[in-house]
Amino acid sequence: MPEIEDQLQLIPDETNDNIVPQLIEETMQSSYLKYAMSVIVSRALPDVRDGLKPVHRRILYAMYKINLGPNAKYRKCAKVVGDVLGNYHPHGDVAVYDALARLAQDFTIRYPLIQGQGNFGSIDGDRPASMRYTECRLNLPSVYLLSDIEKRTVDFIDNYDGTTTEPTVLPAKVPNLLINGASGIAVGMATNIPPHNLGEVAAGLLALIENPEITIPELVEFIKAPDFPTGGIVFGKKDLINAYSTGRGRIIMRAHAEIEESRIVVTDIPYQVNKLSLLEKMSDLVKDKTIEGIKDIRDETNKEGVRIVIDAKRDASPEVILNQLYNLTELQTSFNFNLLALVNRGRQPRLLNLKEILNEFLTHRYEVITRRTEFELGNCEARKHILDGLKIALDFIDEVVALIRSSKDKAMASEKLMSRFNLSTKQAEAILQMRLQTLTGMDKEKIEAEIAALVLEIARLREILDVPAVKTKVLTDEMQQIVEKFNSPRRTEIIEHSLGDYNKEDFITDEPVLVQMTKSQYIKRLPVDTFRTQARGGKGVTSIVPKEDDVVVRSFVASTHDYVYFFTNLGRVFRIRAYDIPSSSRTSRGQALVNFLDLQQNEKVSVALPVNKDIETNSDKEGIYLVLATKQGFIKKVNLADFKNVRKSGIIAISLREGDSLEFGSVCKTNDRVVLSSSGGKTVIFLEEELRPQGRSAMGVTGIKIKKTDKVVGMETISFEFKEGDEDEGDAQTELDLDVPEVEGAVIDHNPNNEPLIIVITEKGFGKQTLLSEYRQTHRATSGVKTMKVTPKTGNPAYVNIVNDETDIIVTTQAGITIKTPIEDIRLCGRATQGVKVIRLDDKDKVVSCALV
Repeated sequence: MPEIEDQLQLIPDETNDNIVPQLIEETMQSSYLKYAMSVIVSRALPDVRDGLKPVHRRILYAMYKINLGPNAKYRKCAKVVGDVLGNYHPHGDVAVYDALARLAQDFTIRYPLIQGQGNFGSIDGDRPASMRYTECRLNLPSVYLLSDIEKRTVDFIDNYDGTTTEPTVLPAKVPNLLINGASGIAVGMATNIPPHNLGEVAAGLLALIENPEITIPELVEFIKAPDFPTGGIVFGKKDLINAYSTGRGRIIMRAHAEIEESRIVVTDIPYQVNKLSLLEKMSDLVKDKTIEGIKDIRDETNKEGVRIVIDAKRDASPEVILNQLYNLTELQTSFNFNLLALVNRGRQPRLLNLKEILNEFLTHRYEVITRRTEFELGNCEARKHILDGLKIALDFIDEVVALIRSSKDKAMASEKLMSRFNLSTKQAEAILQMRLQTLTGMDKEKIEAEIAALVLEIARLREILDVPAVKTKVLTDEMQQIVEKFNSPRRTEIIEHSLGDYNKEDFITDEPVLVQMTKSQYIKRLPVDTFRTQARGGKGVTSIVPKEDDVVVRSFVASTHDYVYFFTNLGRVFRIRAYDIPSSSRTSRGQALVNFLDLQQNEKVSVALPVNKDIETNSDKEGIYLVLATKQGFIKKVNLADFKNVRKSGIIAISLREGDSLEFGSVCKTNDRVVLSSSGGKTVIFLEEELRPQGRSAMGVTGIKIKKTDKVVGMETISFEFKEGDEDEGDAQTELDLDVPEVEGAVIDHNPNNEPLIIVITEKGFGKQTLLSEYRQTHRATSGVKTMKVTPKTGNPAYVNIVNDETDIIVTTQAGITIKTPIEDIRLCGRATQGVKVIRLDDKDKVVSCALV
């Protein structure tokens, strides 16, 4: 085909001479910056002048071009989307249709810009029907956004393929950015502007015009707060003033709810909350028994509005249930202000305060009014110019007719008219095109009347351009007319006092609980009073029904408000609140740890350490440490503050040697003593200063020397002063045992100084208490002094701890038997005694964990 060959000859021959070498990092940087600016300016952020993103502006303009106004017949959304894609917005049809549908949703947009007919989605999160089923047309607010666009009030640019033009911004008689808000995520920045009430924004604009020095707190007296399409309640005037002053801030939103006898009726929900998800969350809280006292939840929403009915049980308090719902569901949520928009004619993103947004809109309106007035003035002057020529012709009609008849052609007639009556080309042309009926006296009077009217109109337009006060009057009059047209009463209630952030612990009683963890990584929380106190030597009760050889391996008592640190076999640590550990029945295993800890494959929790919330809060102070001990006797000290911001996915806590595992943890303060005990019946006590603080990834140092067959069974820290002469610089293994018979009766009668005690529980259920002063302070990395005389009858120590103010001990066995017994029933004995029977065990059973209460 010759024509194709001709075209191919026009294609330049690209050779290596056209390649310009460039560093790849420079190319990447340049390309990324272009992409980022394209997203910021051309997609994600609204223009401060009309409050629209490019896609929304193009949708409205495309509908305007096909005369799809509020009084027009509805057209298919597919038609509008096609026009937008074909003429202005070369992106996906789904994106354009989603943007169009959003402009028609009265639960998303405070003053919808599009009237929709059909299914445009719902507050339950339902998507709009396909664009081939739905229909649309412009809504009244859009008319005021587009008003005067044909009068050269805004700049136009070529569309993406140069076939037509599109506006860079709309004239926008209404402050759309504030009344409808905006949200969007760009590259490295985002915007989140709430909707407001038109009447309030107009009042704020008028106040700013009257007093340009007005402060933002004074503006807030007019623009009181956001006005969400879904209603609700907003709290905190101070928070609002801060958000409007800085451009960033946070306010609390609540649903309206009323208590009617024994039921709660919710009549609206916070902005952007999915009603279906809200109902599902309520149901889950009832099923999990997080909220008790709810009998039924019904969704009675209809065309009249949202209505959720929550029936309370007869013995429940609806007020308490409502507060729980506010604090555990999205009946109460927050809105984060981020008043970011494009300024400098849509070229620069900037964080704005409320006054700057209003000023930018006023500047835009003044410019639009000026350009509109100049356009109208030009038209009036052009029309008057023509009419002046026609009037001259009528005044000298006989001469004009004779002059025209004597001319050879039209050009000569035009030339003679311009020469004789000093007319312009346009005036001469108008005279030549006059019809004979214009020669009547009545038409002459009409022309003279029109000229007089144009003189007045030209004077009015010149006054607008020349006198700023007149221009301002035009602006304010237009604003008031718009408010009268489609303003509506405020929907969102305002409560000036701040509502404190929800703190879950405020709704949970601070009480001691027993936490048990099994070998198979199940955990549960039980009230301490689940187990009645039994005398020493009892058989206890079942606290867990073992399944598949699962046994309790950890027990501890904590306050419900405490933090619990979970350390794993991979050396990582997680942190949750004790009240977040699931509460279970006495005989259940509880829930698997993987349900609320982000554990990796083959990762298991080896240590669970409760930390008092007050200590956690003050962890950034000097002298508060976390001491960790391993099964093989290694130990390390880390600043507790290093664990204050534990990520949900966990952080590294310790590096472990091969075959070793982390077994114990304790909070330690400056000058505390570290007590470390082994299953071989030995204990070392040394000052914490012998441990230098290490980083989280350190492996630690030797804490106690133990035999290969032994392991560490207890580690605790305590503030205690030993008497002078009690410290031994040598290896404590050379010490001779106290001359105390290895029988139950070798008892110390009393604790005269009420000093701390060391309690020991063995695998076979024996236990004893010993005064801490009976031990000598040694050093780190020694074998320690004797803690207990280990015999086949007693078995090895399974639990060693320090007793302060506790009154009971809870002992759990491998078979799942638990006994709670008073500590005072366990005799106070010397270090080398074997103790007394604490729990009677079957032959194959043994003690696996204990906890002090």
